[in-house]
Amino acid sequence: MKRAKLESVLPLSRLRMIQFLMGILFLYLLFMSFEIPFVFKSDTGSVGFFADTLPKHVLLENEAEELYTASRPSKDTSASTYQTFSRAPERRMREFKRVSGLFFNESALDDSESNIDEFSVLHKIAKDAWSVGKKVWDELESAETISKTQIEPNKTKSESCPHSISLSGSDFVNRSHLMVLPCGLTLGSHVTVVGKPHWAHPEDDPKIASLKEGEEAVLVSQFMMELQGLKTVDGEDPPRILHFNPRLKGDWSGRPVIEMNTCYRMQWGSALRCEGWRSRADEETEAVVKKWIKLAFACVEYACIRLPDICAELCFINDVVLCAVDGKVKCEKWIRDDDEHSEESKAAWWLNRLIGRTKKVTVEWPYPFSEGNLFVLTIAAGLEGYHITVDGRHVTSFPYRTGFALEDATGLSVNGNVDLHFLFAASLPTSHPSFAPQKHLEMLTKWRAPPLPDGHVELFIGILSAGNHFAERMAVRKSWMQHKLITSSKVVARFFVALHGRKEVNLDLKKEAEYFGDIVIVPYMDAYDLVVLKTVAICEYGVRTVAANYIMKCDDDTFIRVDAVMKEARKVREDKNLYIGNMNYYHRPLRHGKWAVTYEEWPEEEYPPYANGPGYIVSSDIAQFIVADFEKHKLRLFKMEDVSMGMWVEKFNNSKPVEYVHSLKFCQFGCIEDYYTAHYQSPRQMVCMWDKLQNQGKPQCCNMR
Repeated sequence: MKRAKLESVLPLSRLRMIQFLMGILFLYLLFMSFEIPFVFKSDTGSVGFFADTLPKHVLLENEAEELYTASRPSKDTSASTYQTFSRAPERRMREFKRVSGLFFNESALDDSESNIDEFSVLHKIAKDAWSVGKKVWDELESAETISKTQIEPNKTKSESCPHSISLSGSDFVNRSHLMVLPCGLTLGSHVTVVGKPHWAHPEDDPKIASLKEGEEAVLVSQFMMELQGLKTVDGEDPPRILHFNPRLKGDWSGRPVIEMNTCYRMQWGSALRCEGWRSRADEETEAVVKKWIKLAFACVEYACIRLPDICAELCFINDVVLCAVDGKVKCEKWIRDDDEHSEESKAAWWLNRLIGRTKKVTVEWPYPFSEGNLFVLTIAAGLEGYHITVDGRHVTSFPYRTGFALEDATGLSVNGNVDLHFLFAASLPTSHPSFAPQKHLEMLTKWRAPPLPDGHVELFIGILSAGNHFAERMAVRKSWMQHKLITSSKVVARFFVALHGRKEVNLDLKKEAEYFGDIVIVPYMDAYDLVVLKTVAICEYGVRTVAANYIMKCDDDTFIRVDAVMKEARKVREDKNLYIGNMNYYHRPLRHGKWAVTYEEWPEEEYPPYANGPGYIVSSDIAQFIVADFEKHKLRLFKMEDVSMGMWVEKFNNSKPVEYVHSLKFCQFGCIEDYYTAHYQSPRQMVCMWDKLQNQGKPQCCNMR
């Protein structure tokens, strides 16, 4: 009996032992699935000096990607011209990624400098930008810096946002003809300038002063006063929020004129010219009059307070006034040398007096500026636009454009034929725009990015943006990023932003990235010549984090019809590599002027075929090739990112064929009918285009600024 009992116990103990071993095996597999061993993996030297700038959760991801990198499987496994990647099975870490996984290997650059002499200058600039970015990012990650900012916000605001600013003429010249308005303007702010125009002088510009034999020299006297916005990145002109240009000797019209305009993203709008005639109804277009008839009923019903955007465009016809700005005409009248005081008008005056008809007495003024005489000019910020007075008399009013807020006007520039004696700005905002309540009002959960999907993504859209472009990013979030393909995570879109020179902008950017989850910070100091690094970061994110079939690059002022872009990409067979956009063929670099490209920067006489930068698509194999060459420092960098992409695609095309697809519907300048993408769209236009696309189901442009 004892022996039988012992034999019955042994199988039970063996069963328990097997169960125990299976449990250990399960724990081991679970342990491996979370990639914990990679934490203890020794450094192989493949990650450069920039690795220590990333947060810990991003470092783990980069190290894991050395063995598990995400991408679409290669179409040709036999190709050896670029590295073949495989998709990582685990995605949880990537959902918290806020910093680009792109790294810049300093040691590899030093080793390869002898091989890239012809284009190593930009690489060295990039290395310096990464190095400075490392220090800036360390400060942002520092709890001490953040806590200090939170403890003393009022002190910071009071020190950096004065209520008024005054400068003498000599101080203004010493400051490069620029008065800095740290926190911009607000409703009721005004800037006063006291100056004296120069006497006219012969024009020395050969394009303007080209004369026929016997003609007298062209005399000119003009100056430009501009309210400018912050520079988006170094090397790029700041936006002209208001361009005010009095021409005392006239221009092609031959008579004194005042011209006003705006320049948004280096694109000038429609000029408003004041030529001495008071703004009249018959000077406006028929379309505006028809628009007034429709909008009048809307304003009566809802009142201006409820619909300020509609009422800002409403035209009030009073005597000869149309489309007034805060009740003021756009252009006042001044005495012209071609005014006709004919006998007919005198007879009419006597007839009116004879029959007892009263007439309103009007006083005519000369042109507000004269050579060698002092003037006092004031720009006041109203509800609907800027109002300009000279010597106490209203001269012109300019309605707001381009979607800029008043606080974006952070500088006053005056240049040209004028001597300034004094400048004074008052009623300025005392809080920094970073603390503006509008940003907090926009922090709604419905604008947050959806989580990354578990499977493959067909299209990834990388959006180039700048640190202080919060309004542009919000416009994108409220418009085409609400497309069902993006909200369902079938298409993924992310903003790519480099570090800004101002600490408060970077702090706000970091908070914005953490809240919305749609910003990837590329940690180098932003510069115009280094925008190309963001394009490489888009490729890296698209193939390693999202594993998309197609990668699209666009700007934050580009409106995209997501479904139309997808259909265009699907027209090309899946087994082919593609490059889609508005193509430029046989384009030559400019050798002179502001946008000149030197022979050291580009020795060839022609650029390779390239798609315009506002919107283009490449297949994932091309993106893999770009990232691999960049990390080996074999990728040639050029300051024009769209030309760089064309150069990289051409190099890839030497080993594997690429199908180039040209379409004008990837619009480079503005918006066209039935567009795929529309460029240079202000935040207001972006929302308007989305509303039209949703309500009318047709791709229509919004021409208002």
